[in-house]
Amino acid sequence: SLALIGESGSGKTTLGLAIVRLLVDTATVSPGTITYRRAGTEVDVLQLNGNSLREFRWRDCAMVFQSALNAFNPVLKVWEQALDTARSHGWNDRQAVREKFLDMLRFVQLDPQRVINSYPHELSGGMRQRTLLAMSLLLDPQILILDEPTTALDILTQRTIIDLLRQIKAEKNITMIFISHDLAIAAELANRVATMYAGRVVELGQTDDIFYRPRHPYTLGLIRAVPTVTGGFEELVSIPGSPPDLINLPSGCPFHPRCSFASDKCQQADPPLEQVGPKQFAACWHWQDVEAELAQKPLRGHKPTTG
Repeated sequence: SLALIGESGSGKTTLGLAIVRLLVDTATVSPGTITYRRAGTEVDVLQLNGNSLREFRWRDCAMVFQSALNAFNPVLKVWEQALDTARSHGWNDRQAVREKFLDMLRFVQLDPQRVINSYPHELSGGMRQRTLLAMSLLLDPQILILDEPTTALDILTQRTIIDLLRQIKAEKNITMIFISHDLAIAAELANRVATMYAGRVVELGQTDDIFYRPRHPYTLGLIRAVPTVTGGFEELVSIPGSPPDLINLPSGCPFHPRCSFASDKCQQADPPLEQVGPKQFAACWHWQDVEAELAQKPLRGHKPTTG
């Protein structure tokens, strides 16, 4: 599983929408490809169209959108919306669809008979979120993209959703992509983490490496800005400035106006994403300086490298 982290406007949701080809018509993905492996064959999602694209969505890759209330049609009952989803993918056996959907509602710990006959506004926020999860699992996708799955939920409901997602990972063998600005959730649910800034991935690595041994100043800034309820008192350090205007990006590295490690080179050239560890990549000219600083002042809960 992979978590995408970063400030609002960093491009996390846009990347998720690009994967399922739901960007607005005026948007393009250029350059590059979106490669998906299906039955041992690699498929470029950007080349899919018509029925092949429809089959990819929901059957191969499903997305649970942010704000569960807005994701539903308010004038249709939950069952009608689930049935529409199945029929649009060629599944016309009404009874089989109903039985599968009832099973999925039970799996996400909901009362299936109550939920299936309800309108979206008759469900609580946590119930709507779990209903969306049940619908996303209806066609047994291999990839599940979750956009801020715990936003606007109380702390107990958040814990229910997190536990449910861990259960789905364990029992359904689904690859998950979590989009979140909540670092604690990303650390708990993901095996790998990608940090996004100004529309691009600036660091990628195993969860422990990203949270205890980051090599990009932006990732380091995000972690140092998060308060903790354990350990000794430490003053929080915020990242100065604001995210850049994506229409008018600064020259060179887009993070350099806010970066304490920045040099003239950072203003002149945008660094490539390069390997900085066995399974870690960062786009920074000064990642070794970040490493040296962390050697002097490790992050809270630092785990020494093993092996």
